[in-house]
Amino acid sequence: MADTNIPQEECAEKKGLNFVEQIVADDLAAGKNGGRLNTRFPPEPNGYLHIGHAKAICMDFGVAEKFGGTCNLRFDDTNPVKEDVEYVDSIREDIHWLGFDWGDREYYASDYFPQLWDLAVRLIKEGKAYVDDQTSEQIAQQKGTPTTPGQESPYRNRTPEENLDLFIRMNNGEFEEGARVLRAKIDMASPNMHFRDPIMYRIIKTPHHRTGTTWKVYPMYDFAHGQSDYFEGVTHSICTLEFVPHRPLYEHFVKELADDSYCPRQIEFNRLNLTYTVMSKRKLLQLVKEGLVDGWDDPRMPTISGMRRRGFTPASIRNFIDKIGYTKYEALNSISLLEHAVREDLNSIATRGMAVIKPLKVVITNYPEGQSETVEMENNPENPAEGTHSMPFAREIYIERDDFMENPPKKFFRLFPGGEVRLKGAYIIKCEEDGVIKDADGNITELRCTYDPDSRSGMPGSQRKVKGTLHWVAADTAVDATVRMYDRLFAVENPAAEEGDFRDMLNPESLIVVDGVKVEPFIARNAENGKKFQFQRIGYFTPDYSSTPDHLVFNRTIALKDSWEKEQKK
Repeated sequence: MADTNIPQEECAEKKGLNFVEQIVADDLAAGKNGGRLNTRFPPEPNGYLHIGHAKAICMDFGVAEKFGGTCNLRFDDTNPVKEDVEYVDSIREDIHWLGFDWGDREYYASDYFPQLWDLAVRLIKEGKAYVDDQTSEQIAQQKGTPTTPGQESPYRNRTPEENLDLFIRMNNGEFEEGARVLRAKIDMASPNMHFRDPIMYRIIKTPHHRTGTTWKVYPMYDFAHGQSDYFEGVTHSICTLEFVPHRPLYEHFVKELADDSYCPRQIEFNRLNLTYTVMSKRKLLQLVKEGLVDGWDDPRMPTISGMRRRGFTPASIRNFIDKIGYTKYEALNSISLLEHAVREDLNSIATRGMAVIKPLKVVITNYPEGQSETVEMENNPENPAEGTHSMPFAREIYIERDDFMENPPKKFFRLFPGGEVRLKGAYIIKCEEDGVIKDADGNITELRCTYDPDSRSGMPGSQRKVKGTLHWVAADTAVDATVRMYDRLFAVENPAAEEGDFRDMLNPESLIVVDGVKVEPFIARNAENGKKFQFQRIGYFTPDYSSTPDHLVFNRTIALKDSWEKEQKK
């Protein structure tokens, strides 16, 4: 017998569609809205977009692409106090970078201020809205609780004529901010708190970035959003779960305009929450303003611009979002899943090269002085078509300081006195027993090694095996660079759920700057903005925006393996 209680989203997944896509497919099959599909992405221009917005972007634009519809970009610019053109520009750039485009369908809620004003005036005249002189605190107190009805405002029964006069004067700037609001007259006893005479307009005297000082009253989200959808012809208004309680009010206001021939439909899905991250735009803004991060595009930030600067790819973010999917249940996703998606994509596209983060000089004593040669290195073993590049080899090289131990433990397969390792792509070298050179303080400054001339990689007779393989660079051709080693911004798994100041939970090792890094010439020559590298045995890196040929700066996108989760569980 068939199970008739399977959740709708699970049924959709079985058909190869997520539950939102299934709703859209069913509406199109039923001929709703004349078979037309139009979604929208409606960001507030009051900050930079983060990866949670990326999930919404992939849904809004993705479902339109999948079913041959269109998706509008509409800026919800109804609060000039917090908005800025900088944010508008960054939002456009982020959406394009993710691989989506809105064509000529860029709109603003402010485009509809005249129509929204006309609707508000109509509702006032019909006795469905009134001007309230109470403070926001008084209005909140009178709203009651979910189990007790609210109290009516003493101004609720003003005449339409008086309300219209006051509303016009509000917009003329005759009253101070907070002195009056326009409220919808619905039901102060409604079990849905959003129906208890919600505020439609408030007074704001800050000039608007598009309309200047034309308006002194601005619509609230619940009044502006659904109407803007209607004015644009949006068929499916897809948003996150916190708007579920708002949906009845959305439908209430829309029905003041819509009829049976066309009415937008609101659908909700779960937000993207990540471990070791905060998604609150208010908190992210606080980090920026207090200088705790280097701006909105700091590579530690969960912003799209920060991830782009760090070296994440659009494909990795979209693949991650595909993997976690869309449901009606809130979840906390492990950031390791995102990092895995980033590694997967970078592994297939990143150019391999050699860089030594903490250089230790090695002198190969039996290699002829003044001689040099080149060895061929694969650019990407995942894609042989990428070819190879030449890398200089010489008597003096640098290896990683951590790849040598004077008194190693068992199963240490790197370099030590008397031990042998292969230099990747080149020769086998052996550290001489007396080859450890130290300064007056006992610090190791140099190693003396010998090489096996018959062991060069790829040459006849080079099959001799040793257990360790090290990365390296030739000392005389190495180029100096600075590397920024980025890690997770927060030291606790779920900062939003912890008590105390979230700023105290920042990871003190989220950024470690290392100067004096040595990179091979091939990396230096190709260090263009946006280029993806895998520094052999270290991780994935990309040149920072600030990098120049005279001062190379690389951001570590991610390590080669996820050691964080393991370390945290010890």
